[in-house]
Amino acid sequence: MSAAGDAHPRALALLRAWTPPDADQERLRAEYVDLLARRTDGLDRSCHPDHLTASTLVVSPDGGQVLLTLHAKAGEWFQLGGHVEPRDRDLAAAALREATEESGLTELGQVDLDPVPVQLDVHEVPFCGGPGTRHLDVRFVAVADPAAETAVSGESSDVRWWPADDLPSDEASLEELVRLARVRLRQL
Repeated sequence: MSAAGDAHPRALALLRAWTPPDADQERLRAEYVDLLARRTDGLDRSCHPDHLTASTLVVSPDGGQVLLTLHAKAGEWFQLGGHVEPRDRDLAAAALREATEESGLTELGQVDLDPVPVQLDVHEVPFCGGPGTRHLDVRFVAVADPAAETAVSGESSDVRWWPADDLPSDEASLEELVRLARVRLRQL
């Protein structure tokens, strides 16, 4: 069994069944499914050069604010997320655990997290396994009250709520994630 435990078959089933919002997301979905079909260790950080990760964009109930972390190693603002661990039942559980650990939000729970991915994103992470290492990130949405107390984790330099229309980063992938999260929020 891989270090990610039972999450592998659940991740494969989830991504096989997921309906992406556009052709680019479909291409990524197919890439993720192919990796998981070939590699039972595809969720493990030891799988090189690519492995799946899980993250959560935490939004306010009205979608007007998003909670981001200033990643200590990357020096950039991101949604909350990271590696799948052996105790994670599935990708949504990994995303929720990472969001809770990295934000300090103790009120986050399964009810607050939409278990259907909202976006896929591939990005290089040379600080995680060396040059050429890529995270194939599966991104979810969770809702939390911006008044709730947050805490900076050991992986972050800061955790802060930002207006959804005024992000601290101009990274297209993050902007698209926020847009898709706001659309999803209206559907829930």
